[in-house]
Amino acid sequence: MKSVLAFLHFEGNCRRAMHFYQQCLGTELQLTPYPDAEGQPSSDADAMIMHSQLNYKGQPILMASDSAPGGKVHAGNNFTVSVDCESLAELEQFFAVFADGGTIRLPLSDMPWGARFGMLTDKFGIQWFFNCALTQ
Repeated sequence: MKSVLAFLHFEGNCRRAMHFYQQCLGTELQLTPYPDAEGQPSSDADAMIMHSQLNYKGQPILMASDSAPGGKVHAGNNFTVSVDCESLAELEQFFAVFADGGTIRLPLSDMPWGARFGMLTDKFGIQWFFNCALTQ
């Protein structure tokens, strides 16, 4: 396993929150807005954030996004534990054991960012992301 990080979910204020956390922690911030209607990277300074991450000494320490339009964020669904795996075998193993008794929200699938990725809620109600780069 490469890392386990918290992934925070916001309802339209991810950019503001992550800038605040960046200032508090003295880290680097990467922001990727949702694409515009044509599927291109948005140039709107207020665009909702699809992915953001704080890096400390070149390593990610916190990730976040705005929820998709229509998604409601509240205490209990405002964070996810994100696991970055070292191999596809490890990814499949972790996904299977965490899914036992839980709910798969997105089956493991190849994603446009060059990784296999899946989402689930475990039997205790905790949300999980599992990710593995396909270039390994």
